[in-house]
Amino acid sequence: MLIRKITVLRLNSFRNFAKQRTGFSPIFSTMCAKYKYSDEVINISQFAKAMSHPVRVHIMKKLSGMNTCCYSGDIARELKIGRSTLSQHLKELKHAGLIQGETETPYIKYCINRKNWEKAGKFCTAFFTSLPEKEKENPEKVSI
Repeated sequence: MLIRKITVLRLNSFRNFAKQRTGFSPIFSTMCAKYKYSDEVINISQFAKAMSHPVRVHIMKKLSGMNTCCYSGDIARELKIGRSTLSQHLKELKHAGLIQGETETPYIKYCINRKNWEKAGKFCTAFFTSLPEKEKENPEKVSI
């Protein structure tokens, strides 16, 4: 334990020394220069994360096919999953802006956010149809 504390103190002292001399810590210099992603890339990644589980895909298919809202209890009974698990899935979809919820105590009613759902469709369509011309000519030889 004492050796670990001494090692940590020395490492921290080195970082502080390096930071004072150069203005930045050499160990963490690469973390300071973060790449700035475009809003489009961020939106696509949020929508993709929200749709990355079969339960969420099922919920979105169900809500997109309905003209009305659906209660969370109905979804839980249909999918045969726990309410806490469903709550986490709905939270991810809500965070991405794909659904919106209304609380009518003690029930929560969820509806699809049509505007963002269409936006997600446009982003994904544009993303998947933006292959370079070479890859469109030879689809078998697509390299990642």
